[in-house]
Amino acid sequence: MRMTSSTIRKRWSPERDKATPQHRRAAKAAAAVAAGALALSLTACGGDDDGNSGTQGNTEETANNVTLPKLDGTSLEVAAVWTGAEQANFKKVLAEFEKRTGAKVTFVPAQDPIINFIGSKVAGGQPPDIAMLPQPGAIKQAVDRGWAKPMGAEALKELGENYSQGWQDIGKVGGKQYGVYYKAANKSLIWYNNQVFENAGASEPETWPDLLKTAQTVYDSGVTPFSVGGAEGWTLTDWFENVYLSQAGPEKYDQLAKHEIKWTDPSVKDALTTLAQVWGKADYIATGALQTDFPASVTQVFTGGDQPKAAMVAAGDFAQVNIPTTMKVGTDAKVFPFPAVGDNGPVVSGGDAAVILQDSKGAQALATWLASPDAAEIQAKLGGYLSPNKNVPNSAYPNAVQQRIAKALIDAGDDFRFDMSDQAPQAFGGTPGKGEWKILQDFLKNPKDVAGTQQKLETEAAAAYGG
Repeated sequence: MRMTSSTIRKRWSPERDKATPQHRRAAKAAAAVAAGALALSLTACGGDDDGNSGTQGNTEETANNVTLPKLDGTSLEVAAVWTGAEQANFKKVLAEFEKRTGAKVTFVPAQDPIINFIGSKVAGGQPPDIAMLPQPGAIKQAVDRGWAKPMGAEALKELGENYSQGWQDIGKVGGKQYGVYYKAANKSLIWYNNQVFENAGASEPETWPDLLKTAQTVYDSGVTPFSVGGAEGWTLTDWFENVYLSQAGPEKYDQLAKHEIKWTDPSVKDALTTLAQVWGKADYIATGALQTDFPASVTQVFTGGDQPKAAMVAAGDFAQVNIPTTMKVGTDAKVFPFPAVGDNGPVVSGGDAAVILQDSKGAQALATWLASPDAAEIQAKLGGYLSPNKNVPNSAYPNAVQQRIAKALIDAGDDFRFDMSDQAPQAFGGTPGKGEWKILQDFLKNPKDVAGTQQKLETEAAAAYGG
């Protein structure tokens, strides 16, 4: 999952009744998720919204719920694609591990796609001890190539105590646990500039037709409706996945994610045609979308006073780190669930998993640490972060918006769908300038070419999935 330069990775959705294929819980679980979605309608967010992002919050009074060994003299490296505030905040989590164990941990900035970066390090004989991998497909590649090492007993204990079965299963390959999902993402959200909405007389939409009406209302007020970070293809896959999941339904979503149906399927045509209702209206998207990276796509919604470059941006919970601190989350910067295109709103999630590449006492201890609520609570307090760890206190999150998003995620249990492109082979679903990312960038440029886009997607997918 990229959170900044890529997924974040991708997201967590507090929405309605989507069950995983293994865990179909239907009405009861769906009701809990729906309640979370309703809680996300944040028009009444109040006085405890006192932080958005970055370096806010503190790491004092950290809990001590996990037993770690003494590691004096041990040096470890952790690689991830995170930059900016995400990287700075994660380093605080590593610093606490150093304090508790005596180890020295170095953060290694990685490039996208991280699996290629790791491959070059392995080839050079110097892989990091742990890599934060944003895709289940990347975890499988690391296992298949003999790079990844299974989690030990202590990490498994933490996972069993702190994670739902669904989040544990995503980190497994061949029945063995290789990944600890340290960071999650709710990708079924749209953030908006509240002042623009108030000036326009616009309201939060619940359905896709409502979203189109809201966009027109905002446009008529003199502000471009949408900001799109099209320079990074993963933002476009997020748009597609939300539309496809809601419109085609979870069964089709699972089938397409596994390439059990082709990208030339009519359901894909329907989703692309729906997307084109926004992407095909040049006046609805801020200029230069294909040159706009993800952080800028968020920032330009919340700068410029009454005349920002755009009013809304489809972005995960992690977008908070890019909202200027002058804009108060829950008051100036608000969020609503991605509107329902079909019968139900989408529930799309993503995440970043810690994977051990050099097995050692120190690496196992660090994986154990990252599976603990203690580690996650530190970063939760800093904002712009969401943990799938069910034992992180909701009060750790720094504002009511983040608390509602986090509660909805935990309440959803196993009833979510993981980001589709993150499940795909890296060559198709996670490589800049190639595969789905590049093809959807081309589609953003020419949204009339639905059939051609489908054929390109199918050709690339067939090659990546092996036929």
